[in-house]
Amino acid sequence: MQAVARDADKAAFAALFTHFAPRVKAFLIKSGATPAMAEDCVQDVMATVWRKARMFDPSRASVATWIFTIARNRRIDLLRRDRRPEPEELPWGPEPEPDQLDTLVMQQESERLGDALARLPEDQRALIERAYFGDLSHSQIAAATGLPLGTIKSRIRLALEKLRQHMT
Repeated sequence: MQAVARDADKAAFAALFTHFAPRVKAFLIKSGATPAMAEDCVQDVMATVWRKARMFDPSRASVATWIFTIARNRRIDLLRRDRRPEPEELPWGPEPEPDQLDTLVMQQESERLGDALARLPEDQRALIERAYFGDLSHSQIAAATGLPLGTIKSRIRLALEKLRQHMT
């Protein structure tokens, strides 16, 4: 590793590659990567080892630990990338118009919720409005009102229970 870091020694890197590439690939496959993904990842890992060899510090880790850490981090990056939708998978164009029946049901539900909110005691309704319509945390509401945090939480919990009862 030191010959690669110090002199960019290609023969030393070839020996590192020959030793570690199959082991890193097996590690990646055991961690759930497909063989093709593992192969691509190994290429990236070993290219990173070549580019960043000067950053290797033998006092902090062994060569194997350093290379397998790079592999692990690269695998995590690939998993994160795979969970994000690609641009072609994103919906394009306007949202479809909602069904008239769905619109009517939503309007009726909104009216029922408004009626249920109006039935709440003023102190509970004000807290619900701050928490859900004002998008404030319980701590922010407590700071704004001067009420204890436990009181805020209790009143909101009671108000939500009453709303559930009115909505069913």
